[in-house]
Amino acid sequence: MVDAGSTGSRIHVYRFNNCGATPELESEEFKMITPGLSSYKADAEAAAKSLDALLEVAVEKVPDKLKACTPIAVKATAGLRLLGEEMSRKTLDAVRQRLETRYPFPVVAGDGVSIMEGKDEGVYAWITTNYLLGKIGSPEDTPTAAIFDLGGGSTQIVFQPTFPSIGGGMPEHLTPGDHKYALNFGGRNFDLYQHSHLGYGLMEARRSVHKSLAETQKKEGGEDWDKKPIINPCIIPGMSREVTVKMGEDEEVKLNMTGPSEPSMPQCRFLAETILKKDKQCKLTPCSFNGVHQPSLARTFAKEDVYIFSYFFDRTRPLGMPDSFTLKEMTETTAKVCGGKDSWDVFHSIEGAMPELLDRPEYCLDLSFMLALLHTGYEMPLDREVRIAKKIKGNELGWCLGASLPLLDQGNGGWQCRLTETS
Repeated sequence: MVDAGSTGSRIHVYRFNNCGATPELESEEFKMITPGLSSYKADAEAAAKSLDALLEVAVEKVPDKLKACTPIAVKATAGLRLLGEEMSRKTLDAVRQRLETRYPFPVVAGDGVSIMEGKDEGVYAWITTNYLLGKIGSPEDTPTAAIFDLGGGSTQIVFQPTFPSIGGGMPEHLTPGDHKYALNFGGRNFDLYQHSHLGYGLMEARRSVHKSLAETQKKEGGEDWDKKPIINPCIIPGMSREVTVKMGEDEEVKLNMTGPSEPSMPQCRFLAETILKKDKQCKLTPCSFNGVHQPSLARTFAKEDVYIFSYFFDRTRPLGMPDSFTLKEMTETTAKVCGGKDSWDVFHSIEGAMPELLDRPEYCLDLSFMLALLHTGYEMPLDREVRIAKKIKGNELGWCLGASLPLLDQGNGGWQCRLTETS
């Protein structure tokens, strides 16, 4: 399974024991490369060729006698969604052509090389997490974990809400709509709430904040507005970053984003909250942000485990954040980061923390957006504990494992091959 994400591509080569009621994952090989397919834009052939380094892993790890019946799929996510229909289609066509003509693995029929819908991305990540935790795959009524996945172009939320009974009557149910995902897995039925917020991944959030500041300076800065440094409260004091901002359909400008002389975490948090559009009309209450319906986490998912991963993990673990922490503790760490070098004494004892901070002037922006997203956007209380993880039981989190499990159904090429090998 190849995950063609917005900032990079990753391959997962899975080996399963599929003799029982639920497939047992025996091993996983993983490799990541950068940049992502979308960075090649109109050069579809170069994009397709970039995956060769990943496919070599599959060629090496899959036994020769199983190669012809080991299915492969390439699923693109938010990066290609944002690229536009024509360029993304040409890129996927080139990828399929290269797979079918140069490699021995059968490409999954139909949507084997495709842009995955945001709802599937989130639900498959939910399956991966709960499968590895042992919370699904058996008929037992085990509480499941929620997942919050933060990519470069989009962010996903998936959880199984529990509605309290009112006045001793029947409990409420999840309101029908695109947000409701009915899933049957391991003999259990799940009514999941899911939503993929396109444009609210970490890289897109950065672009939105930078664009907001650029538009303000353009209005107030006169003719040479783009030649002057822009004071950006989300850049760490004493640091700067040159960024390219898309001001219109055909207008891009390079701007110098410079940190303020004094820490300004509240102003950065304000900018991060502004792009969430909390005041947008909510047609089906309650809503999280940008007018999107979401059951209240405090009311329908108050105590169960919450896993946050991808960029959530990548920006908190290097700073010494433990496997679980509260949003209040995350706020305290964010304040230290946004405070600049004078506030970084605590990070000197964390291996690798200082190089991370010194290399990322926008670290304050990233953490402030994550906090705004979780607390203001999803309305998660500050005392709520969350768990970060990159792996569970040695296996990578994300949507890939969850998307691979359905391929083990009878009738699939891998199943037929397994029967042949047994006989």
